[in-house]
Amino acid sequence: MPKKTTTPLPFTEAVRKAVRAIPRGEVRSYAQVALYAGKPGAARGVGRELKTLQNVPWWRVIRADRTLAPAVAHEQARRLEAEGVRVKRQGDHFRVQP
Repeated sequence: MPKKTTTPLPFTEAVRKAVRAIPRGEVRSYAQVALYAGKPGAARGVGRELKTLQNVPWWRVIRADRTLAPAVAHEQARRLEAEGVRVKRQGDHFRVQP
């Protein structure tokens, strides 16, 4: 019997699936989400997709250096802390603690 091939998900749906798979209280980098979505190296694309996707835990996606993007840092830190993630604030900069 021949192998059944599946069509890869469009990038948007792949990002949605990868972000929804991040467990509560954990984070992934944009690059990790891109890898899980089947597009290694498309970290910026993940950021663009997250701006348009609804009903996904976008706050669980952070920069590779564990900092939060300034435009959403306050809200993101609040949501992460509500899930038990430690976030350190230094002035207007936020960093997720290991």
